[in-house]
Amino acid sequence: MCADAVPIKATIDCEPLKSLIREIPDFPKAGILFYDITTLLKDKRGFALLIDALSEHYLNSGVDLVLGMEARGFIFGPALAYRLNAGFVPVRKPGKLPAATAKYDYALEYGTNTLEIHRDAIQKGQRVIIVDDLLATGGTASATINLAESLGAEIAGLGFVVELDFLKGRDKLKQYDVYSLLHYSK
Repeated sequence: MCADAVPIKATIDCEPLKSLIREIPDFPKAGILFYDITTLLKDKRGFALLIDALSEHYLNSGVDLVLGMEARGFIFGPALAYRLNAGFVPVRKPGKLPAATAKYDYALEYGTNTLEIHRDAIQKGQRVIIVDDLLATGGTASATINLAESLGAEIAGLGFVVELDFLKGRDKLKQYDVYSLLHYSK
């Protein structure tokens, strides 16, 4: 079974996916080990396994929408939405969405960032899953939760491909179902 999944049907072993992730030391700066998922994405079996494992966790959760954060959430979100028979909503950086938006500013270690979503993207009471490639400190996920809830969404869960456990991002998201396929402790 993948990571911390609650079995819904047959379980999927996600550990083989780690062999498809390239580790790049000292990127983007010295002392950082970067987990490059582009090598996983180009592997057709690995990508299919990833989407199957994410969708398995949410199959019976009555999800209406999948929200994906720019930019890697755009890769996984639509595929997951398709598998769950749900819609997909992009959560973007400022100035990228053409209609009226809601926005949320949040702090980073090195400054601030802003996310936006169309004001009409979510109807009150819709169940949403938030998906992204990486859970690190939890800042981007928390900001997306705030945006979705401000529009009346019910958060059904948060799904990630990789979780960097040592950064404790999950601690910011304790009240939600957080599901990560792969965990790294350092």
